[in-house]
Amino acid sequence: MVGDPIRILGIDPGLRRTGWGVVEIAGNRLGFLGCGSVLTNDRDPLAARLLAIHDGLMRIVDQFRPDEAAVEATFVNKDAKATLKLGQARGIAMVVPARAGVPVAEYAPNLVKKSIVGAGHGDKAQVRMMIGVLLPRAEPRSDDAADALAIAVTHAHHRQSSVLKVGAR
Repeated sequence: MVGDPIRILGIDPGLRRTGWGVVEIAGNRLGFLGCGSVLTNDRDPLAARLLAIHDGLMRIVDQFRPDEAAVEATFVNKDAKATLKLGQARGIAMVVPARAGVPVAEYAPNLVKKSIVGAGHGDKAQVRMMIGVLLPRAEPRSDDAADALAIAVTHAHHRQSSVLKVGAR
């Protein structure tokens, strides 16, 4: 017996461009609903850029009404200042769906790549190619949007595994 479809919002946080992608699962069927990017202006102050990400994601949550959300975890790199700014964008990406009452899951970049391309170190071209296979109607215009769809698909796969494990007990 198949329950109601579940809408999942995937978010790939970034200060310049935050990718978003929405998929729907019904039983074992996965469908594409939308994707894109929230862009910010490099010349704006940090607070204005974070507000732009907030407002853009609010529009997406209002438009698609997701049941669940998934955000890519931040990786630490050599540039501490850039990592901190990315963390702030990621905070916005987590707060927006949470504020709307949507549960938010987090996935490491390597897990997303492994779930989509079968290897934890797949490149962006491989991710885009596999998103095209998994979601034939999807035509992401940026790597960020493709990554966001990959995050949503990863959540769909891991979410189903969790439901099956609980059902088997």
